[in-house]
Amino acid sequence: MVIKPKVRGFVCVTAHPAGCAAHVQEQIDYVKSKGPIKNGPKKVLVIGASTGYGLASRIGAAFGSGADTFGVFYERPSDVDRPATPGWYNSFAFTKAARAAGLYAGNINGDAFSDDIKKQTLERIKNEMGPVDLVIYSLASPRRTHPVTGVVHKSVLKPVSAPYTNKTVDTDTGVVSEVTIEPASPEEVTDTVAVMGGQDWELWMNALADAKLLASGATSVAYSYIGPEVTWPVYKNGTIGLAKNDLERAARSIDALLKVNGYGRAFVSVNKALVTQASSAIPIVPLYIGVLFKIMKAKGTHEGCIEQVQRLFATQMYNGSALNFDEAGRVRVDDWEMRPEIQAEVKRLWPQVTTATLDSLTDMAGYRSDFLKLFGFGIPGIDYDADIEPHFEFKY
Repeated sequence: MVIKPKVRGFVCVTAHPAGCAAHVQEQIDYVKSKGPIKNGPKKVLVIGASTGYGLASRIGAAFGSGADTFGVFYERPSDVDRPATPGWYNSFAFTKAARAAGLYAGNINGDAFSDDIKKQTLERIKNEMGPVDLVIYSLASPRRTHPVTGVVHKSVLKPVSAPYTNKTVDTDTGVVSEVTIEPASPEEVTDTVAVMGGQDWELWMNALADAKLLASGATSVAYSYIGPEVTWPVYKNGTIGLAKNDLERAARSIDALLKVNGYGRAFVSVNKALVTQASSAIPIVPLYIGVLFKIMKAKGTHEGCIEQVQRLFATQMYNGSALNFDEAGRVRVDDWEMRPEIQAEVKRLWPQVTTATLDSLTDMAGYRSDFLKLFGFGIPGIDYDADIEPHFEFKY
């Protein structure tokens, strides 16, 4: 079939297998171009491994450090008349490339929140790879079925305590308008923390420790975001921010667990604002990203997921480097985004952004391009008018 992008709201419902594979290869080539990472990880578990920072971490570990990797993700496979989700194609492409390079690459496709998937993952790691020295926690899910209570928790992206009004943009039409977001209920706050907080990360790490599947010096990192003041009411101080606070609580708990048992460390890495399926769903944030991209590209400091992860690995976690923590004990790879001169320019431009000035004051073209690349579209060298087989087998 000929596969074209079909965008509905903040989701593209189609994905291109060749485009996804080319996007993965671009990231592999970038990591290789930066040279090997000395003393890097050798056996890595990535929970949430199919897109964004999780996928970039897996690529960075495998092709920067020669690591064996195991990926956990929850994606819809291909069918004879329907493409898979992009994360499924990404994982297929990564696995094929890693195995061709002589690296172990194991996968499980299922609900990482469930006890069953945890049990299956641990069993396969034990039998196929051995104890891990790096655990990446990079889940981004709108809902979680609690493994003990069976309650389905659904996350929301809302402010807390008061409505919030600010500019937003329709990324399809380019229309800039005001949006008012009503505050979350106490139940919605609790549900969001249950989905996006740190409890599941703790469950994974406890399970790995109990199974003696953590190697000496094992490290674990979860990814987070803080952002600028313009996004704080709906992000840092909103429901998702409260969930990220719980993620930081979990980091301290896991760090203590690792140190008590003679392992390594656990921490939260605060990363840069980027176009992801998750960020596309948050009002106000896509417009901020458009302004930010315009400024950072002009300064020559713009990075994507793979550049962020490679810099984290090469300049802080490995290569004889040391972690640089902020006052709250977080590692900051959003440092270039949060430079005072960058944020001052965001504040200067923000009031001037309208539908008429959108193209001149922001990089919404870059935003849209990055969004489509998530689904394998807009990649140079791919013939999007050609017939392509959407369905093939994937040996996990």
